[in-house]
Amino acid sequence: MDELIRQLAEQKKKITEGMGEKAAESRHKKGQLTARERIERLLDPGSFQELDRFVKTRSTYFGLDKKDIPAEGVITGLGLVNGRRVALSAQDFSVLGGSIGEMHGLKMMNMQDLALKMGIPFLCLNDSGGARIQEGIDSLMSIAEVMKRNSLASGVIPQISMVLGPVAAGAAYSPSLMDFVIMTEIATMYITGPDVLEAVTGQKTTHEQLGGGMVHNQLSGVAHFLTKDDSAAISLVKKLLSFLPDNYLHESPLSPNQDSISRVDESLRVIVPANPSKSYDVKEVIHRFVDLSDFLEVHALFAPNAVVGFARLGGRAVGIVANQTQYRAGAMDINASDKIARFVRFCDCFNIPLITLVDTPGFFPGIEQEHGGIIRHGAKVLFAYSEATVPKITLILRKAYGGAYIAMCSKHLGGDLSFAYPTAEVAVMGAEGAVNICFRKEIAEAADPAQARKEKIEQYRSQFSNPFRAAERSYVDDIIDPKDTRPVLASALEFLRSKSVEAPDKKHSNMPL
Repeated sequence: MDELIRQLAEQKKKITEGMGEKAAESRHKKGQLTARERIERLLDPGSFQELDRFVKTRSTYFGLDKKDIPAEGVITGLGLVNGRRVALSAQDFSVLGGSIGEMHGLKMMNMQDLALKMGIPFLCLNDSGGARIQEGIDSLMSIAEVMKRNSLASGVIPQISMVLGPVAAGAAYSPSLMDFVIMTEIATMYITGPDVLEAVTGQKTTHEQLGGGMVHNQLSGVAHFLTKDDSAAISLVKKLLSFLPDNYLHESPLSPNQDSISRVDESLRVIVPANPSKSYDVKEVIHRFVDLSDFLEVHALFAPNAVVGFARLGGRAVGIVANQTQYRAGAMDINASDKIARFVRFCDCFNIPLITLVDTPGFFPGIEQEHGGIIRHGAKVLFAYSEATVPKITLILRKAYGGAYIAMCSKHLGGDLSFAYPTAEVAVMGAEGAVNICFRKEIAEAADPAQARKEKIEQYRSQFSNPFRAAERSYVDDIIDPKDTRPVLASALEFLRSKSVEAPDKKHSNMPL
């Protein structure tokens, strides 16, 4: 037995050391951690239970059988993050470039299946050159099986991808199927690499220009967070997990509330300007009513005319959606619609109540938006809010015009409680535009058209550009003093805790995509 134990220890040591110190040095020179260093920093000390450690490729093609490969290029297991159980896979670029072969994929599948059985979050630390060419279609099979499990786990357990190096070709679709994608500044993700792109189109580009972290955070919207390095990505994952439940049957962990629910904030009376033409930072409003001003923004660099993210109110996790008037006046365009719809659906999947802050002049006009499918994309927001069964609280800060008023969680889409500031304007459109349409002939025939137009604008504003008409019809439940935002929203959230909705029986919905 002693000899067997010694052999076991030697084998484990060989696997743990991986491809040696040179491989680790190569990672460090690039500002990256090794796969095992990443796991060590992510998980609570001593909590990692490695599984399938002895699995390695069984392919003998292209000389793979002649290479001294101690184990597969992915490390898998269970562990704790701040005391909470998670399942993870961490690809090891030092082993065959982290390429995904048959057994590499099998290890990932096993962890996905286990995460589903246990009802715990699945974390994937991506650092891979893509499919293992030496294993042919077996590698494609593995990638496909992993992606199928990503799809089956969607809405059941939270799935988070950390792209910490390259993710190439078809393997890039697995992160995109997960709930959140975190990319570091040196990470890359693309379907067609620069060499292939140049060969096919003659266009020259770098890996970073084609699919770097900034590209996918700001332009494509594939990634939700951008971090400086591996350590920052790991810290972010820990914070993100703190807002999420283990699975769809649970609620997010309740955090000790160190911020008075009854706290009022006089500054909210002036942050939102009464003048509808002036912009402001809606994140200043958010910071002033959430617990300890702590707001984790999601998709911060993508579609900045919309703001989404997580916070706590009275210790409870909430999802926040808001229009940002500093960009496109808060108008909703194609990208903002996609951003809002996906976030709303995630929150609904995992029992996270929604608070929606409204200040939008409508959907963004223009031929580019129309041809790009603003109707189809805007419909996603309508669909997401209508389908959501979690508590939904709406606060109209200022403009709430037309279809965008409906889309931003109006009571007509199933919003539970709707509040408004005195500055709120709930109308089909702004006063100037409405007057130009409704009183065009009358203004043109007036002795003083400019004065007539001014009078009609004032008349329209007095009748429609205020929250009272909506409140009279019970479209708004109450008009509140901005300083009372926190206690009003916290109270509403508490009252809605017992909300229960039975959706119509169906196989699944057919969302406009």
